[in-house]
This record gives sequence, structure tokens and C-alpha cells, in this order.
Amino acid sequence: MLVPAMRLGRGILGVVFVYAAWTKLRQPWELFALSIDSYGLLPEWGVVAAARALPWFELALGVLLLLGLQLVAVSSAVSLLLVGFMAAMLRAWWLDLGIDCGCFGIGQAVSPGTLARDGALTLVSLGVTAGAVLLRRANENGRDAQQRPRGRRLAITTSGRPPAARGQR
Repeated sequence: MLVPAMRLGRGILGVVFVYAAWTKLRQPWELFALSIDSYGLLPEWGVVAAARALPWFELALGVLLLLGLQLVAVSSAVSLLLVGFMAAMLRAWWLDLGIDCGCFGIGQAVSPGTLARDGALTLVSLGVTAGAVLLRRANENGRDAQQRPRGRRLAITTSGRPPAARGQR
């Protein structure tokens, strides 16, 4: 049950991240920079750096999710990113900034709907991350079990006899 749910979750997140990147990359980066700047969290150089780099980072994460590569690291990065986005959006909504969320380019205000959508994506991402960690641990434990010698091992005591035979003569 864990593997199909993880595939579905990482597929959804992968498509969303690729689409989000595509909507930002087809517009001039300055438009996305306006959305980032409206949150009032970064200095000017940070806004420029984020506006130029974030869509490419989202694209890379989305493709890696779809391919299922480095799943623990990639899903962890996606989860951290989404938690950060949620924190910024909740702050903007709490302060009633009335700004564009910037999630899929321009044109969508921070609202209960965008918060619910991003909250659901964050929960999916956290679930995929937890599942990836559990699967990696299970695979490592399976590998450890395969490397251990098989068969019955006898413990030899100082008398030279197995422990079960000590009382017998």
C-alpha cells in the first residue's frame, strides 16, 4: 500500500512542480520577482536571486520526483520548500497583505483556497518524504540481512562443547 500511495503522491507533486516552473519560466522573471517582493521577506538581491533560480529549482525537483531519483533527498527538499511557502503565505494572509501568491506565475491572490491547496500539497510531500525514508530503511535492513551468514551458528564454550551439550556426558 505504501509504494502505490508514494508513486501517486510523487507523481502529483512532480506534475505540480513542473507546471509551476513552466508558468514562471514562460514569463519575464521580473513578474515573478514582483510576487516575491510583495511578501516583504527578502532584500532586493534575494528577490532577484529567488526569482531567477526558484523556477529552475522547481523544474529540477519536479522532474526528479517524476523519475523517482534520489527520493529521500528530493522529497525532503520539496517538503522544506513547501513548508517555507506555507509559512510565507500564512503570514501574508494573517497580515491581510492582499498579495499575489506567485505559486503559478501571476494572477492568484493568497486566499483560503490557495492556503488549502498548498497545505494539501505540503501534507502529500511530508507523506512522500516519510514513505521514502521508511522504504530506504527497509531496503537497508533487507540488504543487511542478505549480507549476514545464513544457517545455524553454534556457540562453542571453553569446554569445546556446544551450550546444549554441557550437561550431557
